[in-house]
Amino acid sequence: MKTILITGCSSGFGLEIAKYFLERDWKVVATMRTPREDILPRSEHLRVLTLDVTDPESIRQAVEAAGPIDVLVNNAGFGAASPFEVIPMATVRELFETNTFGTMAVTQAVLPQFRQRKAGVVVNVTSSVTLKSIPLLASYTASKAAVNAFTEVLALELEQFGVRARLVLPGRSPETRFADNGHSRMQGLDHEAYADLVKSLFASFAEPGPITHAQDVAEAVWRAVNDPSSPMRIPAGADAVSWAASS
Repeated sequence: MKTILITGCSSGFGLEIAKYFLERDWKVVATMRTPREDILPRSEHLRVLTLDVTDPESIRQAVEAAGPIDVLVNNAGFGAASPFEVIPMATVRELFETNTFGTMAVTQAVLPQFRQRKAGVVVNVTSSVTLKSIPLLASYTASKAAVNAFTEVLALELEQFGVRARLVLPGRSPETRFADNGHSRMQGLDHEAYADLVKSLFASFAEPGPITHAQDVAEAVWRAVNDPSSPMRIPAGADAVSWAASS
């Protein structure tokens, strides 16, 4: 029985990925900053661990406690919409600390065991906004695009050891806490100069049309893990698939 470690499992995509793999008889190490076992099914194959991807000691302790794993899914992250002119650089750094450097740090902590066993898969969950530019998301998009570039180079480094790296790119989803998690950091949305862009962005979020469901992301991660012939970038969700086809 194989073991998967997933970051950011308290809600949204991470929670669904954990459930999806549990249902398919995997051992799941579900990590989150504040552990909650009540949100996941009871299972002897489930472990819930504390992990703050911005804290090196937290990463070390979680990876040590998890023991040998076969798959790492870097899903933890948050978003924030703001005109770049007014977003505090502290918020930009916070986005990169979690979305980019957090992904890189957890990956680095796990790679030695993958290399030594000459087996393993790293799946990094980024975003389809890296395929289609959306105003007011410059900092968030940059933090995710950096992970795309990192993953593609990492895959080349790890190939000689039989270790794979893949990207899953979800579209917009009503089933995540994107707005809730980033709300306190969304500054400048009332800036008069950007009023039309802000109105347009939120109107587009409210429009009916293709979206991404959490299960779409779980299925894409499953494919990335179990299909060695899968492409480097796997769009997840009808909107993401459409954007990928036109990019």
